[in-house]
Amino acid sequence: MKVIHSEYKQRNMKIWNEVAPRYHKRWASVNKGPFQSTKKLIELIKINKNNRVLDVACGTGVVTKEIQKKVGKLGYTVGIDTSTTAIKIAKKWNNKKKNLDFINIDAENFTFSKKFDIVTCQYALFFFPNAQKALKNMKKSLKKTGKIGISVHGSKNNVPFFSSILDSATKYIPDYVPPGTPNLDRFGTKSTLRTEVSKAGFSKIVVKEFVFNYSPGKFEDYWENYIKYIAKPLKEKLNALEYSKRKEFKKLVKEKTIQYTNKNGKITFPWQILILTAQNN
Repeated sequence: MKVIHSEYKQRNMKIWNEVAPRYHKRWASVNKGPFQSTKKLIELIKINKNNRVLDVACGTGVVTKEIQKKVGKLGYTVGIDTSTTAIKIAKKWNNKKKNLDFINIDAENFTFSKKFDIVTCQYALFFFPNAQKALKNMKKSLKKTGKIGISVHGSKNNVPFFSSILDSATKYIPDYVPPGTPNLDRFGTKSTLRTEVSKAGFSKIVVKEFVFNYSPGKFEDYWENYIKYIAKPLKEKLNALEYSKRKEFKKLVKEKTIQYTNKNGKITFPWQILILTAQNN
């Protein structure tokens, strides 16, 4: 299992180093689609002006930026991520401040000498092979009554932006998602998310559900942008598909998007997000 986890982590890091600039430009920096939840997470976790806050798997620093606005000059913010490219973007995108640090480190293996008031983690818990290890690590980093705030995507049926393509892709490319890759929606229901966080020893758990709308434009825009933005290993698998199969694959994806398409051909996907807040015991 450790070998699979290690291989997955190496692969994931390579992918994130490649896609981070596109991910930042297309989603994160413009608060589109699921990133409409960033402000909700910050609102629900209730950050005070002098708080010490740790943003785990900070990516390109979107949540970190909002945290920094809240803690002001008296607080302290740290963003951590395994992707060196994401950290570079985060540093560039966030103004340099004495009370803001970005560190390239693994969520399952970090330690800090001083404890934090709050730990946040947006769209990453499902990526961690050992979610319990990561959660217990976050708990260890919190002060006694510290709080945690976590955002995850909902179950795949409630995030058709992903499922319309992924469900179709696995029919034509069985190894499209490599073995050992955790499911994106493994914590996509209130009960699975609550159970996982409770198991790590947190209390006063509250899970709220939000549904944001996202329009990728017409079907051709959705399809072409998907092809344009996917990571290199997936692109290679897709390009290796023979022409007739690729045509069938595209047709199947289009059929799945029909229910979200209006009479002018514009697709509007609902996007379910779960945001959990909890307290350290």
